[in-house]
Order: sequence, then C-alpha cells, then structure tokens
Amino acid sequence: MTIRKKTDKILEYVLIFFMSILVIDVLWQVTSRYILSSPSSFTDELAGFLLIWVGLLGAAYVAGKNEHLAIDLLIQKSGPKRKKRLEVSISLFIVLFGLFVMVIGGGWLVYTRFLLNVRSAAMELPLGMVYIVVPVSGLLIVYYNTDNLIKTLRSKE
Repeated sequence: MTIRKKTDKILEYVLIFFMSILVIDVLWQVTSRYILSSPSSFTDELAGFLLIWVGLLGAAYVAGKNEHLAIDLLIQKSGPKRKKRLEVSISLFIVLFGLFVMVIGGGWLVYTRFLLNVRSAAMELPLGMVYIVVPVSGLLIVYYNTDNLIKTLRSKE
C-alpha cells in the first residue's frame, strides 16, 4: 500500500469518527434543549469546532481524490498540451495557496492562540488546539497536489 493510500485511509477514518461525534453531539443538543428543557452548554461550541475540523479535513480529502468543486470547462475544451499546462498551473497555485495561507498563515494563527493563551468560552479548550487543523489540512493539500503535479508532469499525454 502506498503512502497516499495509507493517508487516504487514515483520513477517511478520522473524518468518519469526527462526523459521528458531530451527529451525536447535535442529537444530544436537540434532545437536551427540546425534550429535557435543559440545554447543554458545551454542545453548541463542540459542534462548531467539529464542523471546522470536518470541513477542513474533508477539503483536504477531496483535494486528494481530485473531486473538489472545480469549473473545468476550459480544461475540457483544451487540447492535450494545453490541458497538461493548465493542470500543472492549477496544481501549482493550489500548492502555493496551501503552503502560504494554510500552513504558514494557519501555523501563525495556532502559534498566537497558544502564545496568548486564548480559550474557548464554554469548554475552556485552548483555541490553538481547535485551529491546528488549518496547517494540518494545508500540509495534506500540499502533499496531495504535489503528488498530483508530479504525476501530471510524468504523464506522456
């Protein structure tokens, strides 16, 4: 099994786990609010944090599967050489975005949240722990798109 396939599998299991916890959390939130008439204080915050994690890790996962939302009309209408140049350019831009915005910018965000000791209101979690998913997802996106870039450059088409 290749590193990419192992990464995909681990990411799948992590996403399934977080999504399951998110569903259970929201069900408990609704139950405690409307059936027990005693809303739980942390469920809303936990749902928000899990949604951040599922959204960013899910974005990395679909980027790895090359199933992300894209308008590829120009690529479809292009010849083989132009198609390859466009795919290389797009992958390169995604790698640069992932590196500079998500890894470096997200890393700075995490660092400052830990440095300033910022905590969440209800759960008292360090917000650096919540935001650490930004550079992690950025690294995954950089890895997947670098791999895609190498495969595109090596292809004969």
